Amino acid sequence: MAGNDAEFVAVVNDTDSKNGGKSYALKISGNNHAQMLGKRIGDVVDGLFVGEGDKTLSGYKLEITGGSDKTGTPMRRDLEGGNRQSILVTQSTGYKGEVIVNKKKGGEQKRFRYKPDGLRKRRNFRGSMVTQDTRQINLKVVESGKKPLATILGAEGEEASE
Repeated sequence: MAGNDAEFVAVVNDTDSKNGGKSYALKISGNNHAQMLGKRIGDVVDGLFVGEGDKTLSGYKLEITGGSDKTGTPMRRDLEGGNRQSILVTQSTGYKGEVIVNKKKGGEQKRFRYKPDGLRKRRNFRGSMVTQDTRQINLKVVESGKKPLATILGAEGEEASE
């Protein structure tokens, strides 16, 4: 495998209320990549495996809250394994349950969003296990270390927007 395939992007959400809930994007590669394989949504991992070089989050405990594969297919907590599955869903994780209709009103185009009761769609999702196909892992801080995340990552830590 190429070096780029054997890496995850970890989006770490700082749950500390002082920082306003900022998120930071870090890379997980090498031996740390292997440590994350087989973990499931809801598992707590050591922050030592997240980040590279002096930007590891040692002393932190992080909970896996979700993720996605290279095509953007989201992971779901209630699906077993790590493979892609097509399931029929109502409004929930990975599906907003709305219909968008464009109508002309007063000479201009307007978008209307409807949420009809009982609307179901068949959507693709990944199982709850982290596999080789996973590209992004969402993590939240459960237990903080000695230094705050903002200090460890500093200005160099890229903020992720979700």
